[in-house]
Amino acid sequence: MRKLIMWNVITLDGYFEGETNWDLSFHGLVWGKELEEFSLTQLRSADILVFGAKTYQGMADYWTNAPENEGEVAKFMNELPKLACSTTLGSATWKNTTITKDAISEVSKLKKEGSGDMFVFGSGILSASLMKAGLFDEYRICIAPVFLGKGRKLFLEGIPNQELNLIETKKLSTGGVILSYVPKNQT
Repeated sequence: MRKLIMWNVITLDGYFEGETNWDLSFHGLVWGKELEEFSLTQLRSADILVFGAKTYQGMADYWTNAPENEGEVAKFMNELPKLACSTTLGSATWKNTTITKDAISEVSKLKKEGSGDMFVFGSGILSASLMKAGLFDEYRICIAPVFLGKGRKLFLEGIPNQELNLIETKKLSTGGVILSYVPKNQT
């Protein structure tokens, strides 16, 4: 059975995006060789990437035209199968993409069909829906050492109360910290 894993970089005060769409400038505070290798390890274990509509469109725009220095990460991002969860997308131009209008049903089905990992990157609205449905098996969050003060929070009001167990921490030389949690009922 596949695991569904959330992966996000957030600020210490909980923002995963700045005041404008795709304001991810704080990612530069934690990016370095360690986080690149961590990202590659995750991508090597993945067999599906899952996105909400806005994140899908932004990721497709970026990764299909990625700079040469993105190398192996870009290769994985472009080659891995992708699931775009959207009621509005009519077509997908990013290689290996399937669109679903029913994220909960499709993700539930895909979790039962394979053994690799499924990752949700960004996608705050989709993540809230998947959290409400109890579909995440793990949460991996990289904390960037900054207070942003405003922007878009990752964890929205209305997500269910869920106790978590910390299963791993990784301190980065950049000052960031990666925290990995699983729901308490899964340990």
